[in-house]
Amino acid sequence: MRVLIAEDDAASRTILRRSVQKLGHECLAAENGQAALELYRNTPGVDLVISDWMMPGIDGPALCRLIREDKRDDYTYFIFLTALGDKGHLLAGLAAGADDYLSKPLDHDDLQLRLASAYRVTLLHRRLATQNEQLEQLNERLFEESREDPLTRLGNRLRLEEDLDVLQARSRRYGHSYAVALCDVDLFKEYNDRYGHPAGDRVLQKVAETITRCRRGGDTAYRYGGEEFLIVLPEQTLQSAASTADHLRKTVEDLRIPHEANVPPGLVTISAGVAALSKGNPKCANELLEQADAALYEAKEAGRNRVAAH
Repeated sequence: MRVLIAEDDAASRTILRRSVQKLGHECLAAENGQAALELYRNTPGVDLVISDWMMPGIDGPALCRLIREDKRDDYTYFIFLTALGDKGHLLAGLAAGADDYLSKPLDHDDLQLRLASAYRVTLLHRRLATQNEQLEQLNERLFEESREDPLTRLGNRLRLEEDLDVLQARSRRYGHSYAVALCDVDLFKEYNDRYGHPAGDRVLQKVAETITRCRRGGDTAYRYGGEEFLIVLPEQTLQSAASTADHLRKTVEDLRIPHEANVPPGLVTISAGVAALSKGNPKCANELLEQADAALYEAKEAGRNRVAAH
């Protein structure tokens, strides 16, 4: 362990430091509470503080309270070193945040026992801290996975609803605008019937990768359902969003994935419907999605592999 000693008596400090070192621990020593506090704050990984009760300036109980207020990730065990045998002082020390005490004059066996207890407690705290960190990481991963489509790695409907709520709030409060592009793989059922569902899954993954590659930094994409994808484009007009969707449409066609049922061009293509919410428009997100869906239907009816805007 890394042990910090706070003791204003030079002889006692020297004896205690040597005793701690003989027991195999690293030892730092300070001549008063203020110096000990500075050492503690500037030295990472202090496992144990052994402090005298009465010191000039910052005394033992004050030092203990300041260390407890420091809110380090690692727990620091605190032992009072005192000649006071009154139980009231011992209770006051525990109330200040101390874990244990050592009586003066120092007894080597007693010191060894206290250090062994401190080591076990600090080791337990480290294990708990590690487990808590792992649990937090697991919770974060589960949170992300619950909002991600497992096939395409795009956001799912849950994430879409959460993100749209945020956009709507910003739109109402700050007048922000945004557009949406609802994309659909043309004649996808026919593709699955001819090439099989595993091949269909690969097509969805490639389209999702293309969307991810083509979108701007502030845009977000989601698997809307089945072979449908939704792209949310903050601060874009209807015209600019339609241009973005058309660029995506051309990029998907340029993948040159054969789709014999989709003629022309005999390749996998997408159609898209675009709608926009202008500044100050009270339209809600559901109305915007309905407009995008209606525009997508128009694109399909007009021959597929095209973009329509509402």
